[in-house]
Amino acid sequence: MARAKTPKTGYDASDIQVLEGLDAVRKRPGMYIGSTDGRGMAHCLWELLDNAVDEAIAGYSKNVEAILHPDGSFEVKDDGRGIPVDIETKSKLTGVELVMTKLHAGGKFGGSSYSTSGGLHGVGASVVNALSARMEVEVDRDGKIHRIDFRRGVPGTFAGKGADASFTKKGGLRIEGKAPKGVTGTRVRFWPDMQIFTPGSEIDIQLLHDRARQTAFLVSGLNIKVTDLRNGKESVNYKFSGGITEYVEHLATDDPVTRVIRLDGVGNFQETVPVMDANGHMTPKEVDREMQVEIALRWGVGYDSDLRSFVNVVSTPKGGTHVQGFERAIVKTINEQLKQQKIVKPSEDSVIKDDILEGLVAVISVRVPEPQFEGQTKEILGTPAAVRVVGNVVSKQLAIWLSEPPRGAKNEAKGVLEKIANAARARIAARTHRDVQRKKTAVESSALPAKLVDCRSKDIERNELFIVEGESALGTAKLARDSEFQALLPIRGKILNVQKASFADMLKNAECASIIQVIGGGSAREFDLESVRYGKIIIMTDADVDGAHIRSLLLTLFHKYLRPLIEDGRVYAAMPPLHRIETVGNKEFKYTYSDQEMKAAIAAIEKAGKRVKEPIQRYKGLGEMDAVQLRDTTMSTASRGLRRVTVQDAARMAEMFELLMGSDVAPRKDFIVAAARSLDRDRIDA
Repeated sequence: MARAKTPKTGYDASDIQVLEGLDAVRKRPGMYIGSTDGRGMAHCLWELLDNAVDEAIAGYSKNVEAILHPDGSFEVKDDGRGIPVDIETKSKLTGVELVMTKLHAGGKFGGSSYSTSGGLHGVGASVVNALSARMEVEVDRDGKIHRIDFRRGVPGTFAGKGADASFTKKGGLRIEGKAPKGVTGTRVRFWPDMQIFTPGSEIDIQLLHDRARQTAFLVSGLNIKVTDLRNGKESVNYKFSGGITEYVEHLATDDPVTRVIRLDGVGNFQETVPVMDANGHMTPKEVDREMQVEIALRWGVGYDSDLRSFVNVVSTPKGGTHVQGFERAIVKTINEQLKQQKIVKPSEDSVIKDDILEGLVAVISVRVPEPQFEGQTKEILGTPAAVRVVGNVVSKQLAIWLSEPPRGAKNEAKGVLEKIANAARARIAARTHRDVQRKKTAVESSALPAKLVDCRSKDIERNELFIVEGESALGTAKLARDSEFQALLPIRGKILNVQKASFADMLKNAECASIIQVIGGGSAREFDLESVRYGKIIIMTDADVDGAHIRSLLLTLFHKYLRPLIEDGRVYAAMPPLHRIETVGNKEFKYTYSDQEMKAAIAAIEKAGKRVKEPIQRYKGLGEMDAVQLRDTTMSTASRGLRRVTVQDAARMAEMFELLMGSDVAPRKDFIVAAARSLDRDRIDA
């Protein structure tokens, strides 16, 4: 009998692995592209787009195109100078092969080729190459078309089309033909490696359009074309001349309190960077830097804020030092102006960032040589000097605009200060309201609304709150629920559309106030997820048009004032059935949730030689079910189905709620008219 091999318990040098070159990227792709789902795949495309846009920022390119091919590949084209094709002396590789196969190789380190750029680490193109089953690079330069192909970062040639074609390793550029006189540019096409990416991953085409649009706003005069060849050919061009001023006007959806305010300036700072000396040693050196700051902001009558930040045209969705500088300076400046202009009393509290952000749309764009990003995904700027430089620009220029407004803007300046002061007062009043009404301990449960049918369990993760439409359904739900962990809160009909209402009006609405009070975490920017009393919030409405409308109104409330619940995955929609099919004789029952499912179920029953009892029961309301039916189909954890409400793109979600539920009627009418042809008329419950 063979002895089992004793596992190794020691730890020595033989256990240490060294990942050479692009192997590190394939082993830990999340370090470079964030994730291996559709977002990571999109990041690969962003890396190539950023490289193309850098040519435009440097003044060498006017056109960039992103193409989605039917075979799952993606292509980026530009009319810039083209990646260098000559031999680099140390590596003995052409410039194209060098930047595509070596990490931290690029033309953006020394500062001679690009004064500012979005690709700073020199790993973007090589990372995309490492994570591609196939990559094709063509460069128009010196009157010739140069080409090189790669498989998972290895140069060579393919014998056919597509990622699965046979491959032969072979380094070096090939001359494919002559380029037209005076024509230069780069074309990169890649097939994502599905050994790396999650099966089914794909790039959200809407995200690509959003990225192209925002880049066109930030680089005036650049034409960015998005072409989708997957279903025919659809092309959209984005080109704007108004810069970030026009971008803010595009983002704003409510009526203005102020016009778009521009705060532009330049700041200088010194930075210590390692520089290679003549002996090949890295030595620290003080380098003078210049940071260009462009900010456009505009306050509206609404309550939502939208702050977009960029560094060298690259979006920084998680902010960074430039956003810190903006926020600190704007809070300090607004508080000074409120006191100087005597809009707030000396005894009143200072306004905070949340008060100022209410109704604010702002775009912060800085350009600086070699910015310090936190990670390859470039979501956070880490350059320390940006706090001071951006803060100085905001403090000086915003103070001038508010104290000495331009001609015709005096009322706007006073109006925005009064709006911010009123927002602070409403925040303080809401906090007082919440503190008085929030249930802090189980002893204070009597302060909760009398109509709440609470559960017995104190296990928050297990507890569920069903928000039930109508008093009639409440009686049945009481019998159908598990009283140990399922609580019920009935609401009367359609609650207030909070997208059109003020914060104060929302708090005055009995139904909205009850929901916020029962959930227990407060509301708006002071919402505290840790104080929420239930692990699941389940919206249970009738399966008809009115029920769908009530569900939409409730989701609007959650989106606007209780958004962390959605982001944490705690909000669900119940799925009550539409039909109850009974067979003749043996009285078997089948529940279906759509007309299509009902037809399929009937066909299956008849195929089995059984007959369906007529008429088929059609549920239009929860009250039409008895307690057993409601429990088995909608409430029991063993047999129900739930739809979790999730957020993939917060900005797009906000835009959709504003479109469907906001005050502006015209865009909603256009949306309904445009979508009318695609509506399935059989779904209309009339």
